[in-house]
Amino acid sequence: MEEAVAGSLLAHLARVPDPRDAKGQRHPLRPLLAIASAAILCGARSFAAIAQWGRCQDLGLLHRLGLKRSPPSAGAFRYLFERLDPAALEAALRDWVSPLLPAPAGGPPQPLAMDGKSLRGSRCALRPAVHLLSVLDQATGCVFSQAAVGDKTNEPKAALALLEGLVLEGRVVTGDAIFCQKELAGQIRRQGGHYLFQVKENQPTLLRDVEAAFEAAFSPLRGAKAAVRGRRGAQRLQARRAGGAAHAVGDDPAERLPGLAGRGPGVQAGAGLPLQGPGGA
Repeated sequence: MEEAVAGSLLAHLARVPDPRDAKGQRHPLRPLLAIASAAILCGARSFAAIAQWGRCQDLGLLHRLGLKRSPPSAGAFRYLFERLDPAALEAALRDWVSPLLPAPAGGPPQPLAMDGKSLRGSRCALRPAVHLLSVLDQATGCVFSQAAVGDKTNEPKAALALLEGLVLEGRVVTGDAIFCQKELAGQIRRQGGHYLFQVKENQPTLLRDVEAAFEAAFSPLRGAKAAVRGRRGAQRLQARRAGGAAHAVGDDPAERLPGLAGRGPGVQAGAGLPLQGPGGA
């Protein structure tokens, strides 16, 4: 088998360990993974479709991938992927794709979508459907990381391990309301990333707190309010002047205000006024 070019798909797939017994192998591991990867990129969604894609290719291409026999059958792919370590394969594919993606540098943060889906057709009478949680680049659709969510955990807990090791600097992680967790948000910030999670009515307390945080706070120093109900009925709050300084326009003179006329400036309340007895002046 000829040596793969450094940085190519074949070079990265060579790092994946072979789970099969060395005896009785008809096809090497690397060409099987290369055919499966190319077939899936072309739209294959089943073992039969992957095998059919391989049979439709030119023999010269298959030989360059490392095949020395006839194209593998659907059973060969099923046998392999039932035993293959998914984490090792995902790591090899992620390292192959990462240099092809634009590095986040300056400008707005690049979005990473985090979402969970149940695999169609994976449910049977003996087990529930397989539920996968994925983190993918929204610009290219490339899956950065993916993991199965078991029955004894949930998506927020699985997301903690899924995001660990990913470069989140210059990226914003988006997700549904289920990811509104302090632990998850804190991990994203510690890894240098940002997050944007949607809050819905299924978390009423959190929704009210978020709405209250963005409500404009009222202050009597910023403007007048229409009316406030008080102990003596509706009351109006006086607005502060924009400049904060007194001016004569619109002010009432002292002689028009009862009790103030004749006191003069600097006179304390009650000073210099004649005392009145019980019977009045």
